Amino acid sequence: MDVVIGPLDLTTHVDEALAVQAAAFGLGPDEVAVRRQIVLRHMTYPGARALGATTPDGRLAGFVYGMPNDRVHWWSTVVEPYLRARGNDAWLDDSFVITELHVHPAHQNRGVGRALITTITDAAAQPRSILSAIDTDSPARGLYRSLGYTDLARQVLFPSAPKPYAVMGAPLPLLRR
Repeated sequence: MDVVIGPLDLTTHVDEALAVQAAAFGLGPDEVAVRRQIVLRHMTYPGARALGATTPDGRLAGFVYGMPNDRVHWWSTVVEPYLRARGNDAWLDDSFVITELHVHPAHQNRGVGRALITTITDAAAQPRSILSAIDTDSPARGLYRSLGYTDLARQVLFPSAPKPYAVMGAPLPLLRR
């Protein structure tokens, strides 16, 4: 792994981080503009933290951010009925939510995402972690499974998202290889 994992002032580096997300996720300028406002709002929440993966020449290769989950947050209000239907809504309490995790395509499959998510969750005070990922058999879902995340709900529909998501949860600390 040719990057250094460390704290990231996401408010200051939001545009650099969103450029990584746009490259990894295929986002256009309009979506990036919307997500910029969301990220800046999230970073004002209590306990919100971000880490970056920085290359030797100082470029951001990936980032992760998250926070203690709160049932009043928008994401929780959307996923709660899906979790409740499967008897898993207690996962919304006392958990650290991984809000975003993205690695630039040029740096994928090198352990960067694994290092980012394990480092941020290792510092969490909560006993478990939750996240959502597009509900397909993707490398991201494979990574999450290898860390101990299991499906808590599938085919979760977010307003304006074209594809369904899966909500996943794992006890902390995350599994290691």
